[in-house]
Amino acid sequence: MENQAKEKKLGILAGGGAYFLWGCLPVYWKLAGDVSDLEILAHRILWSFVFMVLLVFCFGKSKDVFGEITTILKQPKLTLAITLATLLISANWFIFIFSVNSNNILSASMGYYINPIVNVILATIFLKERLSNGEKIAVLSAAIGVIILTWSQGSIPWPAICMAMTFGLYGLIKKMVQINPWTGLTLETMIIAPFALIYLLFFAEHSFLSYSTQVDLVLVGAGIVTAIPLLLFAEGTKRISYTMIGFLQYLAPTLMLVMAVVIYDETFTLIQGISFLFIWIALIIYTASNLFRSAKSRKAAAN
Repeated sequence: MENQAKEKKLGILAGGGAYFLWGCLPVYWKLAGDVSDLEILAHRILWSFVFMVLLVFCFGKSKDVFGEITTILKQPKLTLAITLATLLISANWFIFIFSVNSNNILSASMGYYINPIVNVILATIFLKERLSNGEKIAVLSAAIGVIILTWSQGSIPWPAICMAMTFGLYGLIKKMVQINPWTGLTLETMIIAPFALIYLLFFAEHSFLSYSTQVDLVLVGAGIVTAIPLLLFAEGTKRISYTMIGFLQYLAPTLMLVMAVVIYDETFTLIQGISFLFIWIALIIYTASNLFRSAKSRKAAAN
């Protein structure tokens, strides 16, 4: 019992730490200064791969990880699925960096708030999971929030929607293929790293060491701030329930929202407030629905 409590505590710390670090990422990307969005993305991909390889060897996982990668690469369908996941997460990273550097952190925040609702929709379409009444109301409420924002801006909030969709589809593929997180992140970055290197060598506006020491360190550190939260998240999900992860996931967009308004003085209008309110209502209903379903399942299992 004591071990279970300790594991749960470690899981909450790991999962909470992952979402806290994700929530603080806007501050980190702002440190890159005038580096272009594509260049930041290329560095993020390349150094993530380098850092993951170092971690794999440091933790003595090289035999398992590279053995699993070899097995995956012998299966064309699985390789294609991982490649698609790689493209989706790369697109998600780019949209996030673009949102931060175009002073639109609020859009990134909205994207991560509506992500759970997008996950529900994707699960219904691709996994044939049935929506509960609570989930149907949550989807409707989130849709109203997005429609209000679209009406007020005169355009669809594409960054938020694309962030939620790319991350949702990425999560869906990962759920379907189910490979070790260490192997997954190493393979994903390995697939796209050569293209990132080619971009940096031949197409980037500036050579790597032409920036200040601070900016160079930020670019190299992009690999660390990418890999660490993902590995913490993987460790957290092994130790705590999916419901608890559901609560913790709201930490990142909430931090982004506060940063956008308090630190970076982004305008938060009344209409935006109303739009976010509908999305928050959707999340409350969604979470309550999940809690009710979990309690019902536990009760049925006990009987």
